[in-house]
Amino acid sequence: MAANDHVLPVSALVAFLREYLEANEFLSDVWVTGEVSNSSRSTAGHRYFTLRDAKAAIRCVMWRDRMPPGFVLKDGERVIVHGRISVYLQRGELELVCDFARPEGVGVLAAKLEELRLRLEAEGLFDPARKRPLPRFPLRIGLVTSPGGAALHDVQFVLRKRWPVATLVFAPAQVQGEQAPGQVVAALRRLAQEPDLDLILVTRGGGAAEDLHAFNDERVARAIYASPHPVVTGVGHETDVTIADLVADLRAATPSAAAERATPDIAAVERSLGMLDRAMASSVRHVIAGLAADTEAAAGRLRRGAPRVGELRAAVAELARDMEEAAEGRAARERARFETLAARFAALDPMATLRRGFAIVQREGGRQPVISSVRGVKAGDRLRVAVSDGAFWTEVR
Repeated sequence: MAANDHVLPVSALVAFLREYLEANEFLSDVWVTGEVSNSSRSTAGHRYFTLRDAKAAIRCVMWRDRMPPGFVLKDGERVIVHGRISVYLQRGELELVCDFARPEGVGVLAAKLEELRLRLEAEGLFDPARKRPLPRFPLRIGLVTSPGGAALHDVQFVLRKRWPVATLVFAPAQVQGEQAPGQVVAALRRLAQEPDLDLILVTRGGGAAEDLHAFNDERVARAIYASPHPVVTGVGHETDVTIADLVADLRAATPSAAAERATPDIAAVERSLGMLDRAMASSVRHVIAGLAADTEAAAGRLRRGAPRVGELRAAVAELARDMEEAAEGRAARERARFETLAARFAALDPMATLRRGFAIVQREGGRQPVISSVRGVKAGDRLRVAVSDGAFWTEVR
């Protein structure tokens, strides 16, 4: 490989150094304290200054949107800043890109806490619009606290007295010390897997500000934010407000207050149910009375509008008799008429005449076969003579 293969332009070298420094995890999240010098403000509102101590100095920049309201960087003032190490390409100078600055007098812990609060607030973790309402009647309640602390007993006492129907699902965790944040996060994740859990209490008794460090940890804040169940915090005393309190769906002043805010009072519920029961009974009685009155009124209208069956039955019977009499009269008249016609037809029946001894004489052939006079025949005519029981032939002589 030729030697000139390793020759880099200045811009490439400085860009490489910047990428290398910005990729370093430690250098991307540093806290530095020192004295401000050479402070200036650009026309765009960005702040440029040098941070120095007795042995070294570093150039710093803070963009306009990261400058805290009302805070002015003054030369000679000692400050604590947070930011990331980078390289200014145009001059190849190392610089600290700051996103947070406060006077050194506030203390490192306080400054870190404020920086975290501002960052999480910008991400929307404290947004009231995302906070979930608590269930009115929780039956399974998760609890994250120390197994040996007073907070556990306080919560149990309140639940037994106030809402004994609930089941407490306990997820023990240290709430103080270096291991506390990790254990609180693990406990929250275990409770996230619990079936039918209604809400989670995260509690700790009172103590100094340093004792509440676990509840100002970013990991705990994000675990509360990610919880699928509403979270109620009761950490420290009434005046203590932690990052966990700001992320939680509801913040209570103490562990006992958290248990009270998360549950209804069973005595009040029973009173409400009693009042509701009496109101429902009264309403049902009122409805039944109204229906009874409506039914009686409808029955009255039916009775008034119902047909008089007895009268109708008598009328129908009378009509049936009239129809029967009319039918019999008509039948008699038709029978008499039939008999008259039968008599007339009988009188005209030629067979009846023959039975009385008469005969019918007919010529064989001819247009007038029936002989009604002796003049109608002559000697030699062949005649048919019909009598009542038959006929025979004869010849005229």
